[in-house]
Amino acid sequence: MNQLEQTLPLTGASPCADLASIYRKVIWRLMPFLLVAFIINAIDRINISFAKLRMAEDILLSDAAYGIGAGIFYFGYILFEVPSNLYMQRVGARATLTRIMVLWGLVTVATAFVTTPNQLIAARLLLGMAEAGFFPGVILYLTYWFPSALRGRITAAFMMSGVVAGIICGPLAGAIMSNLHGWLGLRDWQMLFVLTGLPAIALGIFGWFWLTDRPAQATWLSVEQKQALAEVLENEPGKRQGGFAQVLRDPRLYIAGLVYFCIYSGSNTVSYWMPTLIRDFGLLDLKTIGMVSSLPYLGAMVGMYLLGRSSDRHLERRWHLASTLMVSACCFILLGFVQGHVALSIGLLALGAAAALSAVPLFWTIPPALLGTAGAAGGIAVISSIGHLAGVASQAMVGAIKTVTGSLYLAFDVIGAVLVFGTLLLLIAIPARSLNERRKPPQ
Repeated sequence: MNQLEQTLPLTGASPCADLASIYRKVIWRLMPFLLVAFIINAIDRINISFAKLRMAEDILLSDAAYGIGAGIFYFGYILFEVPSNLYMQRVGARATLTRIMVLWGLVTVATAFVTTPNQLIAARLLLGMAEAGFFPGVILYLTYWFPSALRGRITAAFMMSGVVAGIICGPLAGAIMSNLHGWLGLRDWQMLFVLTGLPAIALGIFGWFWLTDRPAQATWLSVEQKQALAEVLENEPGKRQGGFAQVLRDPRLYIAGLVYFCIYSGSNTVSYWMPTLIRDFGLLDLKTIGMVSSLPYLGAMVGMYLLGRSSDRHLERRWHLASTLMVSACCFILLGFVQGHVALSIGLLALGAAAALSAVPLFWTIPPALLGTAGAAGGIAVISSIGHLAGVASQAMVGAIKTVTGSLYLAFDVIGAVLVFGTLLLLIAIPARSLNERRKPPQ
């Protein structure tokens, strides 16, 4: 049997090989759409980092205002994240994801026509409100279709598509802004917003006809296949309710949230300020900036795979994460010492950014073990919300430092120090015994 067949549980009604065939059908039906949707989502979130290189002069955008605009996105996102998921439980995933994608596409296109920094800040707030609930909504949607035996790798594949977006976004933005300036009477940065917003609208409308809320409603499955899926999901372990109130009283929940705040400060800063820092290295061509910006995401894909595999083989999470964070912190702090050395600066930035990005999925192996089954869903939502506050705070901080000093190096020093703090907090306040870790020799 292949790996999928070995993973799936046996049921009384359906042999394992039949389940494997059914889940291949489900995967090929749902996952390409969701992966492409998340790629577009990530591109529409970070395209402003490239648009900034040209729009700053046109709308008199300071670095401080840009930092506020980049960060206020997360304020809107946090405000509407929980209501969006609650609403999804009432109206279904198809209607919710369609609404989210069409709205964020419209806001992205509308951002092309802002004329002042305040209008940009308002557009970013609206974008966060529009996108709120997409990622947690998809995670919830996957639980309607996939058992826990498959959900880990399915979720990992979904998260990896965000890294793919980072690889695509730089070259795509560079090509659009270099070749389409003046097309339809729009400037280069305006074309970037229009051409990256329209796919979200189109895919959202397509999703209304393509997605199915739950297996029982899938006209593309036979009655026997629906029954087999229902049996697998009905027999899922760990479905007991309650426990969230107890989790809220556990200080480890907030410690984990603060650790994630530190991690997200690093990965989020990379996403929004890397093109500006690369330009400060002396690389002015937009296509070159776009290509160089994709290097950390390529490194992150390799890092995610190797770290995840090593962490699973050794059944150890904390030191893998701590080592990754320290690599990122050291690279960011060293950037200021290699000013003027373009190749070395790019190497340090690429390694530090790749490590910061790789730390995010590695971190998410810790909360389920820390919280337990009963309170995991609510606890993870709280940790995620605390972490996303870094999107507001870190961007405002970096923008303010850039405005006052004229340089990003001090800002990356501060981010490096935040990562060191997060590492120490992880190792001191979340002991291995709380995660039931045990060492295992490599196989």
